[in-house]
Amino acid sequence: MKTKLILLIFSLFHFALTNAQETAMSSAEITSFKQTVIAEAQKIKTLKTDFVQYKHLDFLSKEITSSGSMLLKNPDKLLWKYNTPIQYGILFKDNKVLVNDQGKKNKVDLGNNKKFEKINKMIIGSISGDLFAANDFTITFHKNRNQRIAKLSPKTKDLSAYIQTIILYFNDQQSTVSEVQLIEPSKDYTKIVFKNKQINHPINDASFSF
Repeated sequence: MKTKLILLIFSLFHFALTNAQETAMSSAEITSFKQTVIAEAQKIKTLKTDFVQYKHLDFLSKEITSSGSMLLKNPDKLLWKYNTPIQYGILFKDNKVLVNDQGKKNKVDLGNNKKFEKINKMIIGSISGDLFAANDFTITFHKNRNQRIAKLSPKTKDLSAYIQTIILYFNDQQSTVSEVQLIEPSKDYTKIVFKNKQINHPINDASFSF
């Protein structure tokens, strides 16, 4: 009985390891994958999705988990709304970013702050997969049993100062991003998992407000 149990545990462990193991894509796979993702990204006019965010900080024993929803309307409207554990919102609109921290609002003009402007473009590109067309990153492509993976390393000092690597995960059934991982130079990271995604459903402009 013990022998069978050990063999079962080993088999399950081997299956999980094989399923998670990454290998590099071939040149042909990369070309096909990029063409598909970019073509689908260009079709996105609106996107609505729920998300769960996991924040790993080295000095904490547990990840900080939060959840909410996200609205995107191309070319320049993006709203993140965190519902738990606190209510918090970030709105990119009309070349400005508005932060609503539990009722306390602050505004930043993107035209006068290139850092926030790049963050806005990076976030939108991360969600849609349109970052493949950007020249600010060195990109490598990988795959495992159920996912296609793109790893982006910033080329510029202003981006690499706060982001070491962006990892985009695509499920085999989808050509849009299912998960984003943002790794900081300190090795702390943020992982965002998207669910209940709706693409090109009507979104009223009035929705992009606090």
